[in-house]
Amino acid sequence: MLSSMPHASQQCSRTHRRSRTSWLDLTWKFPDERDCLASFLALEAAEVLAGVKPANLVQLRNRRQPCGRNLHQLWRLHSNALLAGSPLKALSLRQKETGDLMLFYTPEILQSYLQQPKTAKFLKQQGYPTPGNLRKTLAELQERFQTETDMPHEIGLFLGYPLKDVAGFMGCSDKPCTGCRQWRIYGDPAQSLALSDRYAACRRGMAHRLTDSANPVALLRTDPKAHQSIYI
Repeated sequence: MLSSMPHASQQCSRTHRRSRTSWLDLTWKFPDERDCLASFLALEAAEVLAGVKPANLVQLRNRRQPCGRNLHQLWRLHSNALLAGSPLKALSLRQKETGDLMLFYTPEILQSYLQQPKTAKFLKQQGYPTPGNLRKTLAELQERFQTETDMPHEIGLFLGYPLKDVAGFMGCSDKPCTGCRQWRIYGDPAQSLALSDRYAACRRGMAHRLTDSANPVALLRTDPKAHQSIYI
């Protein structure tokens, strides 16, 4: 949903990224390579681990980071151990020499989002199978990422963006664009802005925990249900 945004939305997205806590500011705290990767995943999936967002897209770039490590290579070495006992699941949507585009999600929460009647109806109109079968729905999403040049815009629904905003971006409603945060907002912005604030609060909270020397591997094993109320 981000790759083919009009110029104004691209500018808004860049502004948002500049205002977010950067993982590179935290790498010095984690000399162990497994902890280094775990801290990156914990921050990039903070909203998912908090239970307030069904999924996040995470780019694992196959290049040396300023900290001296290659996250793509570390993922191949440590992914099974890091996700063992974690509520997070990972799905590779695109694989290139430059790295992998991953979807990190919690199955129960994602399925609950996609089964909401209006969302399920919209996805069915876009050619997806009945959302009751999450495996088939994700397989369809994965196939679209691998066969289409642009990012499928309905990915916004998997990421927890409001249906009105995803439909507006796709040209499926006549609501005007009224703002932009992590995504373009259509119609009444109140719900979308509040949701964006919740997502940002989760990322700030995770950054604080990592800064306070929390164990990043343990953070990946956080039960979302134990933290949902913190951000409501």
